[in-house]
Amino acid sequence: MPARRVVVTGIGLICGIGNTANEVWDSLVAGRSGMAEITAYPLEGHSVRFAAEVKNFDPHQFIDKKEARKMGRFIHFALAASAEAMQHSGLQVTEENAERIGVHIGSGIGGFDVIEREHTNLMNGGPRKVSPFFIPATIVNLAAGHVSIRYGAKGPNEAAATACTTGAHSIGDAFRIIQRGDADAMIAGGTEAAITPLSVAGFANMKALSTRNDDPTRASRPWDKDRDGFVVGEGAGILILEELEFAKARGAKILGEVVGYGMSADAFHMTGMAPEGEGCKRAVLAALKSANLQPDVITYVNAHATSTPLGDAMESKGLEHVFGERALNHELLVSSTKSMTGHLLGGAGGLEAGITLMAMQKGIVPPTTNLDNVDPECRLNYVPNKPVEASMPYALSNSFGFGGTNGSLIFKRWDE
Repeated sequence: MPARRVVVTGIGLICGIGNTANEVWDSLVAGRSGMAEITAYPLEGHSVRFAAEVKNFDPHQFIDKKEARKMGRFIHFALAASAEAMQHSGLQVTEENAERIGVHIGSGIGGFDVIEREHTNLMNGGPRKVSPFFIPATIVNLAAGHVSIRYGAKGPNEAAATACTTGAHSIGDAFRIIQRGDADAMIAGGTEAAITPLSVAGFANMKALSTRNDDPTRASRPWDKDRDGFVVGEGAGILILEELEFAKARGAKILGEVVGYGMSADAFHMTGMAPEGEGCKRAVLAALKSANLQPDVITYVNAHATSTPLGDAMESKGLEHVFGERALNHELLVSSTKSMTGHLLGGAGGLEAGITLMAMQKGIVPPTTNLDNVDPECRLNYVPNKPVEASMPYALSNSFGFGGTNGSLIFKRWDE
């Protein structure tokens, strides 16, 4: 029996360049950066003072004020993006289908903001000052839990926590759940809210972040020879995945099809990528194998490329190994939208999956901004600074995380 086909019917995005999918897309093609000085906390003593914060976000548009206080910011983002995705898809959870609709939303870190706040309460006031909602406000699976409760989705309910591969793994695992018949629809993606004093200081002290405090909008510069680290972003990306016949039966508008999913482990280093992008290569090849496709059908890669000196180069080499002369001849289009959105950590894969689908629909590849002097070690076509028009029958979205965890998703443009 052939595997069931899985399509995308809804997209919900929120990040530093927009609070809806359309706002995000408009910013990408305009080359607008979301980076600016941090407003969430006092910056005295911090070596890195900028990030890509979500702006003008009111969680009370989506959540009752009393309930919102019981949730970490990452849950707020998940509920907001899920609301947009559900509205976009028109999917209705009913008594008849509730057990066939599930949620798979992960986070790399969870409620860092609440952890820091409640630790301060503990230190200043003792154990009795710790909120009784501390635990459910912070743990990773509560984003999926709250979305499930909101919509009454009684099918599979899971949460990945695989660092910066979380969003891609969540979508890929949800794809497999539908493929094998355990659900007919899934609300899937990633969410993160890690622009906090402890988080940013931790990343800064491990020398992972850009230190361009005097020029935040140009700090994220994937593949540029002057790149010096990533910029922390926040937000969420959620897709509605449905089995093809289930979507057709309700008259859903289909936005694209998920056709491939690959995973691998570098088994090499706690934070660094394996030499020659070997783990990246194996994840992409696994995705191609699962889709029964050859590399030459892929037109566009939304790369993980975070603007770190080693990571960008290794991913580029991994893509060289997979795509060969097509990549070196600049026929393969590769870009990093993190140059504008910053790095959403566990939310990145969900955001970038949504962006990849929109690029395919619109026939426009979003650019890599701030790419002024390409690193000689990086030899591909990174779509520098301006979007380009292109027909994209198939596209790839890559995500890699600390611990050497890798995920690749392949989408097919919907022409039927």
